[in-house]
Amino acid sequence: MRKSIVFVAALCISAVAFAQEKIDMAIMSKIREEGLNRSQVMDIALHLTDLNGNRLANSPGYDRATQYAIQQLSSWGVANAKREPWGEFGKGWELEKLYFAMTAPYYKAMLPYPKTWTMGTNGLQSAEVVLVGLTDSTSLSIYKGKLNGKIILPDMDYAYMQSFKPDAVRYTDDELAKMAAATMGGGQQPRDTAQMRRAREQMQRSMAPQRLLNQLKEMARSEGAVAMLTSSLRNHDGTVFAQGGGSYKGTDPENVLDMAMALEDFNTLRRILKSGQTVKVETEVKTKFYSSDLQGYNVIGEIPGTDPLLKEEVVMIGAHLDSWQAGTGATDNASGSAVMLEVMRIIKALGIQPRRTIRIGLWSAEEQGLLGSRGYVAKTFGGRNGASRLPAHEKFSAYYNIDNGTGKVRGIYLQGNEACRSIFSQWLVPFHDLGAQTVTISNTGGTDHQAFDAVGLPGFQFIQDEIEYDTRTHHSNMDTYDHLIAADLKQIATVVAAFVYNTAQRDEKLPRKN
Repeated sequence: MRKSIVFVAALCISAVAFAQEKIDMAIMSKIREEGLNRSQVMDIALHLTDLNGNRLANSPGYDRATQYAIQQLSSWGVANAKREPWGEFGKGWELEKLYFAMTAPYYKAMLPYPKTWTMGTNGLQSAEVVLVGLTDSTSLSIYKGKLNGKIILPDMDYAYMQSFKPDAVRYTDDELAKMAAATMGGGQQPRDTAQMRRAREQMQRSMAPQRLLNQLKEMARSEGAVAMLTSSLRNHDGTVFAQGGGSYKGTDPENVLDMAMALEDFNTLRRILKSGQTVKVETEVKTKFYSSDLQGYNVIGEIPGTDPLLKEEVVMIGAHLDSWQAGTGATDNASGSAVMLEVMRIIKALGIQPRRTIRIGLWSAEEQGLLGSRGYVAKTFGGRNGASRLPAHEKFSAYYNIDNGTGKVRGIYLQGNEACRSIFSQWLVPFHDLGAQTVTISNTGGTDHQAFDAVGLPGFQFIQDEIEYDTRTHHSNMDTYDHLIAADLKQIATVVAAFVYNTAQRDEKLPRKN
């Protein structure tokens, strides 16, 4: 009831608020109804996570997810839904079996997570754990010829730190006000999250620079060590962050088994070893590489435009479909992919006939450096790395991205495009009651909108509540379906659908940065 009253109030002020932008408030109301009350976003997310598994680039899980996305898009009437190659990526990889337990001085089950593109153990192995000091290169030489058949534990001091702040947070009104007031070049003060504090502490306490760890890993590979165990101050209270363990290029050799371990288990092993006792481990890890097709693939589909003068112009939405391996990539980024699929469903369900073409891109290999979106942009629009711009570049209006977890939209980053401030501010008015009203000149980096922005195309990422993205789910074993917030994902899809509709119906393309 309250939300309905607030929405009606927004309608009443539309004559003033929308003096410049033509906004169809009847369509906005229909989008809200479809997106908030008839949503399918959680069912889509379920298929991308629990019913699919992780979606590491070029893995069987990623392939399953692309087929599901294509099937859904086609069932809704989205045209030309397909897998589209963007260039060579490399080998796929998946974990097929994992068992790890300390067997001496007593039995204790432990759960490290193999990093991607690492080899297995070649069957069940019983091995002694060796504590390796990492003060300098000379300290490593002591262990030459002594690592064959061993489990390596780098001697790194990770003192457990309690967190006295909540893991899950939303933006405060004050924080949003500061974002809105930001100026070009002024930057934005990041929040001091628990994850940031742990990262600082880890940098201060770490006894081994990355160079020495890399040397140790190479020794482990060349001497035939069974595995190497690593941890960090972030890996606490059951949450283990596990990412890449080496190269995935088609001609590169397999990487030594490198496993990320919970800080508490890592410290247990280290304390026992430093007491002078022998530690033995029983482990079996089975991994599989896929090299028959090294191409990378995105999922592309579109709703063709209907205006004779504008139908060749394109509005795009997107999110990266790939994930890491320890969880099922729920908040990174099944949430974004599910939202963008839901946006396409909303538009088709409402029978909208857009003036411009609306296109979706679900990207692969974002986690390896925005590879899928950058490959698509280079092939479709040109302009990357000094290449000539292609004709489609001029016919492009805007790209909208979601990739900051499950938190609801609080507004949008302008990516330095001040000319869009008034436009987006007006488009957000019907959603103020849903918590979305902030427009900031600032940007959030590290995701696929930057592939478009890099070649002079308007690319935008929405402001989202952080929830527990940095503290718990981002690239961790806790990135699972249970950490998704249904109400937030419905809100995101509703706001994004409205932005897409307004962009597609606008008389002119969105302005570009100078």
